[in-house]
Amino acid sequence: MAANSHSVVVPAIDVPSCVTTIRSLGRRDIKVIAVAASASAPGFGSRYCAESVLAPDPTTDLAGYREALFDLAVRPSVQTVIPMSEPDVYALATRREAFSDHVSTLWPDLTTLQQAHDRLQLLEAARAADVAVPETTLLGETDDWSCDQIIKARFSLLGRSYVDSWDEDGVVEPDTTIQLPAGQQPDTEAVRAAFAHDPLVQQFIPGAEYSLWALYDTGEAVATCQKRQLRAWSYSGGTSIARETTRFPALEAAGNALLEELEWHGLAAIQFIRDARTGEFVLLEANPRTWISLSCAVRAGVDFPYYFWQTAGGQPVSAPTTYPLGVETHLPRGELSYLLSVLGGDDSVAARPAATTALSALAESFGKPAGIDYFSREDPQPYLRSLKNSITKQVGVGG
Repeated sequence: MAANSHSVVVPAIDVPSCVTTIRSLGRRDIKVIAVAASASAPGFGSRYCAESVLAPDPTTDLAGYREALFDLAVRPSVQTVIPMSEPDVYALATRREAFSDHVSTLWPDLTTLQQAHDRLQLLEAARAADVAVPETTLLGETDDWSCDQIIKARFSLLGRSYVDSWDEDGVVEPDTTIQLPAGQQPDTEAVRAAFAHDPLVQQFIPGAEYSLWALYDTGEAVATCQKRQLRAWSYSGGTSIARETTRFPALEAAGNALLEELEWHGLAAIQFIRDARTGEFVLLEANPRTWISLSCAVRAGVDFPYYFWQTAGGQPVSAPTTYPLGVETHLPRGELSYLLSVLGGDDSVAARPAATTALSALAESFGKPAGIDYFSREDPQPYLRSLKNSITKQVGVGG
């Protein structure tokens, strides 16, 4: 890494964390080079984006996308690349040694990454760390359908390094889950074909979702923060659209135990369900990159993008040991999706909240000074671009 490194590469996919990262670093006069497969990426519109670079789409051309990242990494001014998505960290890990000749590689190697992406290996590591896990079997080995269960992908990313039969040029993030009420048995072959591999059958755990957000440097914690998910795109679960900071010693202990077991290096969000019956934090999965709800941590004063930059550059990090609780951020259009799922059309083994309860929770959030994902008065273009992208997607026209 060159001594005069002063820029950073940030993949600019259309998720709020990309814009949060660009603003965090750009406000500190760190040159942000944003890279994306689409010219409509919200991050490209930020006043803090110093340079925009178009690259191949990793879902169809992983090699081309990885080469585009590498071409930026070899610039003498570039200090590091911050993985924002599963394809990012996978592309970086598969050529980590080559990248390390030019930039600080603050992300896991491929062997460690696979432990996070392969949920069977992740559960094995969790058990070794004495972290609670749900009962889980491969679909092909499941013969008990007597309780509420969820079918989910074994791999959080499908690529050639993980699935022997995978012959695509890109990578895919399986986002399908199938919720099975007790007594319902699926069409095994149809499900396996839909997932393109043998997925997992996992015991349904009722309760609220929590996360430990963390930055680790060769197995040691640099900074952590905790989240309670208030709402997702659907009441049955999924990507967070409203969340708040929280703090539980048991959550901290469980997340750190797993990351230490993995000897983690880089960013990670370890997701748990707090079992409504026992209060125990039960592992859901690990996201081995920047998390979508990053804005919540930064709003609470835990600035992970800047800590990443400092750690990559060998600088000391002064992360806060405490942070305010109840700091909230949300995505208003996601709130609408959540409300529609409550009002009808979304079946789930999870208990559907009453419409009045959902409306009351939304009113409470909108009544607080909560941060809005993408939005900033002094940097409005990312929010406007994101809104336009959402409308374009809904009406199904190009652009």
